[in-house]
Order: sequence, then C-alpha cells, then structure tokens
Amino acid sequence: MSVPVAGPVLVVGSGLLGASVGLALRRAGVEVQLEDADPSVVSAAVESGAGTPRSDSSPDPHLVVVAVPPGAAGSVMAQACRFPEATITDVTSVKVLPLADAVREGGDPRRLVGGHPLAGRELSGPEAARLDLFDDRAWVVCPSDEADPDRVQEVIDLVTTCGGVPLRMDPREHDRAVALTSHAPQVLSSLIAARLLDADPDAVTVSGQALKDMTRVAQSDPALWQAILRANAESVAEVLGALSADLAAVVADLRTGDAGPATLDALSRGVAGRQRVPGKHGTAAAAYDVVTVQVADKPGELASLFVAAGDLGVNLEDVRIDHVLGKPSGLIELSVRPDVSTTLSEGLRERGFDVRA
Repeated sequence: MSVPVAGPVLVVGSGLLGASVGLALRRAGVEVQLEDADPSVVSAAVESGAGTPRSDSSPDPHLVVVAVPPGAAGSVMAQACRFPEATITDVTSVKVLPLADAVREGGDPRRLVGGHPLAGRELSGPEAARLDLFDDRAWVVCPSDEADPDRVQEVIDLVTTCGGVPLRMDPREHDRAVALTSHAPQVLSSLIAARLLDADPDAVTVSGQALKDMTRVAQSDPALWQAILRANAESVAEVLGALSADLAAVVADLRTGDAGPATLDALSRGVAGRQRVPGKHGTAAAAYDVVTVQVADKPGELASLFVAAGDLGVNLEDVRIDHVLGKPSGLIELSVRPDVSTTLSEGLRERGFDVRA
C-alpha cells in the first residue's frame, strides 16, 4: 500500500460506498469527515467508525469523495469546489454525465477526477459497509482532458490507500464498458427474477444454481439502479438492443421446434465470450476441476473442510455452496487445478468426507 492520501478527506454520501471509503481511510490513519442529506445515515456511518460529522468549524478537506447517485453527483461535485484547494472525485458507476454536470454547474474541471470502484454489494446503507470492500479490487480513475495531473495522482493515492488497484480509462470508454459488463447484466438479472412472480410456487422450488447466480444482483436497490441506467441510457440501450436481436434469433429458432443453428451459435459464442472474462488475479481465465463434497449445515463443517484441503497441500481456487433442498446439508463445490483434483478428492475421502463423484 502506498503512502496514505493526505487528509482530511470529506466523504459526501454516507451509504454503502461512502461509509466503506471512510472505513478504509480510517484503517490507514486518514482523518475522515462525513456528510449526508439524511442525518440518520451520517449517525449510522459514524457509529460504524467511518469518520466524524463535518461541521462549520471543521478544517477544509484536502480531498472530497462524492458518493451519491449519479443524477446528483455532478451538482454535489460542483458544490464541493467551494473548498478552493480540494481535489474532487466520485464513486458513481457512470462517468460522463456527472463530470459534465459538475462543469456546467461551475465546477473547476482542473480539480475534477472521476472514479469508479468495481466493488459493491447487493446490500445498501452504512450498516453494510466494510473496510475491506475495495481490497484488491479494480478502481477506475477517469480524468477529463482538463484535469490537473497532480490531482489525478491524488485520486490514485486515494485508491491505493483504500486498498484498491487503480486503472485509468477515458470517461466515455468507461461508460461504454460498464454498459456491457455491469449495467445490462443488472437489467437482465432483474428481468429474469421478475418472471418468477408469475411462476407456480412449485416451479420456483426447483430453482437451480444457475438461476441463483443470475438473479443475485436482482436484489439491488431499484431506485438507485434506475438513476444509474438513466445516466448511462444510450450505452445501455445499445447493448440491450444487440442482445434483443440475438434473443429474437434464438426465439425464432426455437419456435420451429428445433434448437437449430441460431441456438447453437448463441451457445458457442457464449462459451468463447465467457473465456474472455479475467480469471484469478486478473489473469486469463483458467479451466478448473470441481470436487463436490456434501457437508452438514452446522457450525465448523465448512472450516474443517478447508483445513483438510490445506493439510493436503491443495489451494482452493474458488468455492460455491448450494444448500440441499429439504435437508440440513449443503453441497460444496471446490474448484482446483486439474493436477491436484485427484489428490483432493481421495484425501478428503480418507478423512471421512462425503465426496460426490
């Protein structure tokens, strides 16, 4: 971790991301001031240890982090320019609109540096904040052409102080990228989950892991996501339009009663596309073997499984838990390198674990 960013740092917006920024900065010994339109949110963030409330007698901040919805971020960033020496950044998932709004409302473009940590949770509010939320996670820094290089470096210092990994991108490039990798997936997740409302309860009971994986983010705050989609509407519409055409081709194929060439092409291109998603530590995606173990759903069972894997000298690359319907147990899928999968499965069986073929 680099030398901590100079404080005090003012965080405007004390919800999940804002309070998590505060916690991460406090961990590094940086003074943090908190503001929020809702006094109760500030109180909750203070209670969590994210910082202290800003008052009229507080010293001017060296850096301001704006953690409000994208529709309001530009105005808040412009207002933050009242601190004449402060660098201003934000943590919204859209970059072009907030920066343009800030400049239009009188913000100093030399001191404005957009930011977007690629970290979050489906939960919201300061109660869900975590001091390690940004650890080893990419945090995109999106300076405009007018941004002072020294200000950009201060935001990079903020990122590394919070434990993140800085990645520079042009604001427009960023917005097109997240439309594909984040915003459109959110819409698709919500649409799939919404179909469950009209389904027979018995049909929902047979939900598989694929449905659970695809609908996890559908639990996110609808009002917040409406604001995000509004701020990046053109880019998201372009992605969804292309997906709509792909889906129409598959639907037409299936209506013939045969999952033919269009369906096979969609599935094959999906395999190829999934392989482009970065794997562990940002490297190329790797193929892993999966060793499945059934354990009792009670304290200590999962820990004993992990300890046993460690004793066997096997590093777990990924872990997935799927609870067994109607039984007090869970299926644990352990992803490991193919060259150690036999060592793991045989070693666990010798230790009495219920390894499934």
